[in-house]
Order: sequence, then structure tokens, then C-alpha cells
Amino acid sequence: MSNAISVVQIIVSLMLVVFILLQAQGTGLGSTWGGGGETYHTRKGVEKIVFISTVVLIVVFILLSVASLIL
Repeated sequence: MSNAISVVQIIVSLMLVVFILLQAQGTGLGSTWGGGGETYHTRKGVEKIVFISTVVLIVVFILLSVASLIL
């Protein structure tokens, strides 16, 4: 059981890394430290789906981590 949770956790973590990398909004490193935030931006379409999927994957990863800790 513990091995199955570990394998699923690894798969979820890899998917999480991919989804986080897909969310790049800035054009360069300047946006990381406050540049490029002069406009209001709402998420639409695929960008919204990727954002919601990322949040769901974070919750699943946390739940798997707690389950792994308990078992």
C-alpha cells in the first residue's frame, strides 16, 4: 500500500511541475521582481483550466503526503 502511494505521489509531483511551468506569464526575469504587472489580467480558457488543475494537484499531493505519513 505504501509503495502504491509513493508511486502515485511521484506521478502527481511530476504533473504538478509541468502544470506550474505551463503558467509562465511574464516575458522575462523582470516580471519576477515586480515588473510587468501594470495591467489587470484575468484567466480565460486553457489558462484557467491549467490554474484550476494546478490547485487540484496541490491538494492531491498534500493529501497523499499526509496519507503516506499516516501509513
